[in-house]
Amino acid sequence: MTDTTTQLRTAHTYQLSAATLDEIRLMLDGAFDGDFGDEDWTHGLGGIHAFIGDSDGIAAHGSVIMRRVLHAGRSYRTGYVEAVGVRADRRREGLGGRVMAALETVIDGAYELGALSASDDGATLYAARGWQLWRGRIEALSPDGVIHLPDEEGSAYLRPAARGPLPDAATSALLFDWRDGDVL
Repeated sequence: MTDTTTQLRTAHTYQLSAATLDEIRLMLDGAFDGDFGDEDWTHGLGGIHAFIGDSDGIAAHGSVIMRRVLHAGRSYRTGYVEAVGVRADRRREGLGGRVMAALETVIDGAYELGALSASDDGATLYAARGWQLWRGRIEALSPDGVIHLPDEEGSAYLRPAARGPLPDAATSALLFDWRDGDVL
């Protein structure tokens, strides 16, 4: 029987033990049916983690890291959501929403904008929480210059910043900083 009493914790990567990080990674590997690679894991490190444990281990996790996003000549300090997953036996209990609420608190307090790339399954959760689908062009500043990322269009979501409006998709592309693996 799974323990239904769950406590949410938040901590920066540096505050987590190697054992806790290993446990989070193991849960994410399972939550993504083995489709969570080393680069995906690395993308979720270096920021704030929100996670829920129960008697069986880590039940849910997500992290928010800082990225730079350029739009219409402005650079936004962006809280980018990564590595959101819920263990299969604990899905549909609201754990993903609790993790996202904690991450959104971090975004609202520390960043100008929130962003994430949603899977088809995750899109419903994010849209229900007020994240807005970016309907414009997506680009990245690669080592070879600016490149268009048409495969990422239709999966990027933004969270309105408390300090101002969302960028306007009609005026310019969102230009993300470069990283190895999936750029978004």
